Amino acid sequence: MTRLLNSPYLLGFDHLERLLERSAKAAADGYPPYNIEALAQGIAGTDGQGFRITLAVAGFAKDDITVSVEDRQLVIRGHQIEADGKTFLHRGIAARQFLRSFVLADGIEVKSAALENGLLKIDLARIESKPEVRVVNIESGG
Repeated sequence: MTRLLNSPYLLGFDHLERLLERSAKAAADGYPPYNIEALAQGIAGTDGQGFRITLAVAGFAKDDITVSVEDRQLVIRGHQIEADGKTFLHRGIAARQFLRSFVLADGIEVKSAALENGLLKIDLARIESKPEVRVVNIESGG
């Protein structure tokens, strides 16, 4: 495997390679379709930049969808329960499970999720962090 971040000056960035591999695998699946938009005003109650992810989840109820953050990754799962006793003459609307994930950068937090008219809207905010300078004490060997 060729390492992308193999510079001796980039210490501890091996997790970025794993994130890139995870996001490349997640991008291969096209269901459900989604949009990502930048929110000019950000999210209420934050000073940072905001984002909104909108997924087209027509036919899914609120109880059929879970939204979670797992190891700096936003994970959206959908699972519909098949209604027994229905006979379809044509089945064009798929009732299938899905898993859609997005890798979140440090400082990005999920603020809210809402399901309206078949669209799941998830608002994210970049929380402003202040630069920190810390002096490390040097001890004598011995």
